[in-house]
Amino acid sequence: MTPVEPVDLTVADLHPALGDPALTSMNFLNEVSERYPAAVSLAAGRPYEEFFDLAAVHRHLETFHRHLVDDLGHRPEQARRLLLQYGRTKGIIHHLIARNLAVDEGVTVDPESIVVTVGCQEAMFLVLRALRAGPEDVLLAVAPTYVGLTGAARLVDLPVWPVAAGPSGVDLADLRAQVRRARAAGRRPRACYLMPDFANPSGLSISPADRRRLLALASEEDLLLLEDNPYGLFHLDGGPRPPTLKALDTDRRVVYLGSFAKTVLPGARVGYVVADQRVAGVDGRVGPLADQLAMIKSMVTLNTSPIAQAVIGGRLLEHGCSLVPANTRERAAYARNLRHLVAGLARRFPDRSAVRWTVPAGGFFVVVTVPFDVDDALLARSARDFGVLWTPMAHFYDDTVPVCALRLSVSAVTPEQIDLGLDRLAALITDEIARRTPSQVR
Repeated sequence: MTPVEPVDLTVADLHPALGDPALTSMNFLNEVSERYPAAVSLAAGRPYEEFFDLAAVHRHLETFHRHLVDDLGHRPEQARRLLLQYGRTKGIIHHLIARNLAVDEGVTVDPESIVVTVGCQEAMFLVLRALRAGPEDVLLAVAPTYVGLTGAARLVDLPVWPVAAGPSGVDLADLRAQVRRARAAGRRPRACYLMPDFANPSGLSISPADRRRLLALASEEDLLLLEDNPYGLFHLDGGPRPPTLKALDTDRRVVYLGSFAKTVLPGARVGYVVADQRVAGVDGRVGPLADQLAMIKSMVTLNTSPIAQAVIGGRLLEHGCSLVPANTRERAAYARNLRHLVAGLARRFPDRSAVRWTVPAGGFFVVVTVPFDVDDALLARSARDFGVLWTPMAHFYDDTVPVCALRLSVSAVTPEQIDLGLDRLAALITDEIARRTPSQVR
């Protein structure tokens, strides 16, 4: 008989979010991947690993070190201390991030309005922690929503109210309706979270015209917009990119969340937040919201690894602070894979009456709609019996309503793996339809 281990605590004794599906989603998906390592993974939104170069990490570090000494005039001992000692809470590459935003996005921002964070996930947490001032506060988010945002909101006790995406990335009428519904209920909508470019998980993008309408709505309704932009560089056609919301923002309505995980190196775990909204402090002095976020960060992670920042800074410096030329190979690989996946779906499902899919203009993700419910049990069967992994779209909705869709990612696979994964997915879908009665097929 297996001995029963003594229990000192239950989940009920801990923060309520620890039992929430939003916090368990990523662990579940990682565990499935680990249990079935031979399965083709069309689930992970990780960057393409073929171009990872350990020697480049050392080169970037040295490039940034030379920048400190030659360009910024630091003495050798100062430069060494800056890289190896505890660091400035706001970060040490904020000036390079500001240059990158100016070059790549046409955004002019004071470097002191930037906080360099431990990945974009920390940036989200800092902003939500700052905005959640009382129990009446709520966050709006375009659904389906990145699960990391939902989980962060849970940890700061900030309810998330969904806003319909619509065909163009955000339903502006529904956003206005949700703002007014919240206020009518005595709640205070603090902000709306969205990804205007190739959203995770939907792949949808907001048109330039709707971006301007969205900013006008935010001004009219006195609402902040949290713009998350990890995929904006990866347009399929390589042509002119639409302006970010922050580039169009003349009213300081946009808090901009950035990440170098997809464009430089995920292992560095470096992100940032641009928070230039003016805040009157307790001492009466006015400064950017970034100052308040830095106070929170000082009690959470103290500072972002200076060595990791230096690696990112060196990569920026080597490309004139533009990530467009720095990602030429990556952009080509993602575009190739996205076209290959969409064409592969068309070949395997010529009759789109039962199986449909999105055709995004870039990014990592395609959503496939099927005529049956998609859940974690089906994912486990897919991995075990068919050898292919994907992500149930139910993980990105903040309710228990069944969802008949799954997300495929093209970012971490080769065209050959895509073909094998799609063959296995097609076999799963065919088998699943055959197993169900007509009343169970939607």
